[in-house]
Amino acid sequence: MEMNNLNKLILWLTVVLIIFAQCKKDATTPTPPPVTPVVIPAATELNTFIWSAMHDYYYWQANIPTLTNTYYQPLTSTSVNYKRNADSLNVYLNKYSNPRSLFTAQKYKDGVVDKWSFIVSNYDSIFNWISGTSTSIGADYQLYYLNSASTDILGVVRYVFKGSPAELAGVQRGDIFNKVDGVQLTSANYITNLINKQTFTLSFSKIVGGAFVPTGKTATMTAVNLQEDPVFLNKVFTVNGKQVGYLVYNGFTSDFDLELNTVFQQFKTAGVSKLIVDLRYNGGGSVQSAIYLASMIYSTNTAKLFTKSVYNNILTPYLTSTYGASFFLSNFTDKINTTPINSLGISDIYFIVSGETASASELLINGLKPYMNVLSVGTNTYGKYVASLTLQDYDANNKLVTTHKYAMQPIVAEYANSLGVTEFVNGLVPDITAKEDNGSMLQLGDENEMLLKIVLDYIKGQKSQSLTNPSPLNNLKYISGTKAQTRFSHDMYINPQKFGKIAN
Repeated sequence: MEMNNLNKLILWLTVVLIIFAQCKKDATTPTPPPVTPVVIPAATELNTFIWSAMHDYYYWQANIPTLTNTYYQPLTSTSVNYKRNADSLNVYLNKYSNPRSLFTAQKYKDGVVDKWSFIVSNYDSIFNWISGTSTSIGADYQLYYLNSASTDILGVVRYVFKGSPAELAGVQRGDIFNKVDGVQLTSANYITNLINKQTFTLSFSKIVGGAFVPTGKTATMTAVNLQEDPVFLNKVFTVNGKQVGYLVYNGFTSDFDLELNTVFQQFKTAGVSKLIVDLRYNGGGSVQSAIYLASMIYSTNTAKLFTKSVYNNILTPYLTSTYGASFFLSNFTDKINTTPINSLGISDIYFIVSGETASASELLINGLKPYMNVLSVGTNTYGKYVASLTLQDYDANNKLVTTHKYAMQPIVAEYANSLGVTEFVNGLVPDITAKEDNGSMLQLGDENEMLLKIVLDYIKGQKSQSLTNPSPLNNLKYISGTKAQTRFSHDMYINPQKFGKIAN
């Protein structure tokens, strides 16, 4: 009986201790408050546009981790996984206050692989470039250091636009200038005194015994807004009883496609059976214009393939489902809109090329090689086989956004010829190597002009007497030039009307 009472006492004490411990625990551990979700601010409209457009269109999209959806994993909290990938993307985009920095961060090996994609704060600059319009005196020139020990600079005029202030002032191909408003050009002042000036006077020199001597000739000019006509010159030569056409074409500008077609009608009327196309100063332009010119030269057979394109793994399925597999194949064509193309249908084509022969120019040469006897004279071309596309910001109703004027020109496609030849990173190698003589420039179209003479001699079955460049100007160090001063100088672009809105 006493033992039973003892057991009851022990049980009672145990219960008391448990209740006491529970009360103590309740007194020191408060109930957790509800978790308040963290609100991630939405990225700016501009940053969202940049990322989305690069994600959808950029050719090297798969090589950029930040352009892949898997990079943006859901953010979590201690209570519930209430985040979405969009929150993580906003966190990333909000790190960038400068749109250019965000754009550059999405480029693949910027300046090494992708040397061409760019962004502008005003899309008018892109449209001006596409139309060949700029504020200029209308002279294409290159700048060189006077010698290896000097910072003094001289300029060499390569060609002058028709009807430009430079032409009206008497500036000609081959002119050498070294002073602006009486001040010697130097590496320290040429941007301020020449590039950025609207009105100025050039003073010219000539080479005498290896030295540069003032000629007394000057030209005063004011830059104006003008559109360069790329169909610079066309002539017909009689060589060994055959009619040989010669075309100087300085840019694939679609505004002049019909003018180019008219020139080919003149070639046809003259009975041209061989053609020389001078692309030494042609940095490229419209892919469609290249297709038109190829058709004018070779054939209007719309069943023959001129070039084929490759896009990224996001864009390709969309284009295939929307337009079919034929979207990636560009055949020769028989019309410019509704205008029939004037085609020579010849088998022999000769190109004059240089290191500035780029993009759409290379597309033309590469695309014709499987079909024609192609011979090129000059130096290695630039080496660009990819094309860009103009991208502007549109809202959900497909209306152009008005809160900013940014636009991008990213690389979106790679081009190959009908045999699959592409990726000529070091340019297309000429059949006859020769470099333009900067010190003895005859006018373009002169039969004795160095590079043209080499081609004409080849057609005659003769070898040119000399391919050397004796002028001291050819040994000077290049610093800059009119084409190098624009980001658009080596571009090839696709007509944006070919594309619809891409749904993410």
